[in-house]
Amino acid sequence: MQSTAPAVQSQNHWLQTYYFLRTGVSVAWIALAVLVGRQNPAAGAVLLVAYPAWDAFANFLDAGRNGGLRSNTTQMLNVVVSIITAIAIGWALTIDMAATIKVFGAWAIFAGLLQLATAVRRWKTSGGQWVMILSGAQSAAAGAFFIKQASSGIPLDVTTVTPYAGLGAAYFLISAVWVTVRNARQRSKALQD
Repeated sequence: MQSTAPAVQSQNHWLQTYYFLRTGVSVAWIALAVLVGRQNPAAGAVLLVAYPAWDAFANFLDAGRNGGLRSNTTQMLNVVVSIITAIAIGWALTIDMAATIKVFGAWAIFAGLLQLATAVRRWKTSGGQWVMILSGAQSAAAGAFFIKQASSGIPLDVTTVTPYAGLGAAYFLISAVWVTVRNARQRSKALQD
């Protein structure tokens, strides 16, 4: 038990950093989408491709800190699906925004389910996973909503997905705070022992 405790503490410290990083990138993405992407379709297109590309990179980083992609099958799948999605969004942008939002929606469903599975796997060792489970479920539901929305004929642009990114940022922030508090309690308890 003692030999695994430092590994779990190291993982929880990483997750604290990782969740804060994911929050910050999401907030920056939202700001760029609203302030630049809405007025500049080319910038909006880049941001739409960048969203799943960043998710692929973030999952790659996280898996690398937790035994690698082979040890984290759900994250390996998320990396692959997110890279394919970034490419597919680039292609869909040549058709129209409705096709792009449909591709984004399909990705949100798959990425959400994979995030949920990753959180379930981490449940016993890491804090804040109940939030990641909610986030994954919400992502899947939002993906279905995007597909429906893209079929409705309403005007769409990069800001169509900003509420989704905002909820993601909120979930990551809650998880980051949760893990931070848990880490502080564990350090305090270790000092008392």
